[in-house]
Amino acid sequence: MNRSVYRWSSLILRKMAEEINKSEIRSSPSIIAKSRSLWPSVLRWIPTSTDHIIASEKRLLSLVKTPYVQELVNIGSGPPGSKVRWFRSSSNEPRFINTVTFDSNEGSPTLVMVHGYAASQGFFFKNFDYLANRFKVIAIDQLGWGGSSRPDFTCKSTEETEAWFIDSLEEWRKAKNLSNFILLGHSFGGYVAAKYALKHPEHVQHLILVGTAGLSSESDTTYEWVTRFRATWRGAILSHLWESNFTPQKIIRGLGPWGPDLVRKYTAARFTNRYSPEGVFTEEESRLLSDYVYHTSAAKASGELCLKYIFAFGAFNRALLNSASEWKVPTTFIYGAEDWMNYQGAQEAREQMKVPCEIIRVPQVCYKT
Repeated sequence: MNRSVYRWSSLILRKMAEEINKSEIRSSPSIIAKSRSLWPSVLRWIPTSTDHIIASEKRLLSLVKTPYVQELVNIGSGPPGSKVRWFRSSSNEPRFINTVTFDSNEGSPTLVMVHGYAASQGFFFKNFDYLANRFKVIAIDQLGWGGSSRPDFTCKSTEETEAWFIDSLEEWRKAKNLSNFILLGHSFGGYVAAKYALKHPEHVQHLILVGTAGLSSESDTTYEWVTRFRATWRGAILSHLWESNFTPQKIIRGLGPWGPDLVRKYTAARFTNRYSPEGVFTEEESRLLSDYVYHTSAAKASGELCLKYIFAFGAFNRALLNSASEWKVPTTFIYGAEDWMNYQGAQEAREQMKVPCEIIRVPQVCYKT
């Protein structure tokens, strides 16, 4: 996790603290039940919904030239034979994975794309046209994110949390009747993709991990910096928030009507490319992406609450590195030359892997979560 994230968080903590109590009071179910007059206030405070997410996705994907089909794929209420539903209750309510499939040439290999943390499939919008020339591209919103169902997240362990994402992806695969596909995951999505391939290697032809999480190297100097930062008062506060499962999305919700403006500033800063004076996005692209990011971030908390069960403070995790010798699927790692996810972890993994492995570093690029 880079220094700019900490500075950004510190600056808005005070504002968030002032506003978050207001939002919680306005959105409390018990208070709403007592007075219907509060509904308009709630709607103004966090003006989003699943319909808003799908609509903003449609506007963003209007920038893509390749025709596509959007669908909500029914994955049922939980893995067959399991007493634990997606949201750990006895409800049999079905859940859905938001999916977009792009037109392709007949016989093209299938590429399934899994987004990272605090993201959704729309984040790939600049890649879809290029990839659709070579693959049948299918991109999904993971369970609990984007336009997919957002069950209550009540997982209490790393094992349960991983099962939440891996099993829902497998039920989605069954519903789509897919096999022998290329699986691409970015950042946290890379972690999920790799874990899925470990459990279901028979379905994955090739694994592509872009700036993946889960390969934290002991030689990573960022780990040393985070350790020192954690000893400061700011670090102590942020570490406590991390362990309390306080996510960035909660800040956006807490800021209510100020949320969209914060997201616009964040999006502009996040996708600045110092190697490109004109920027990464056009003005229209930036506007549509910011709108999309706001709606996917301000919606009900669900999958985002996985954070503390998967990563140590600073987004460190060595689970994939520790299991590298067990991988059964040929793998390609892709990193930006200035990626904050260090490629050295992939190098360590390659030394243990018994399957073909390639590491690609792209110059003048930084893949951010």
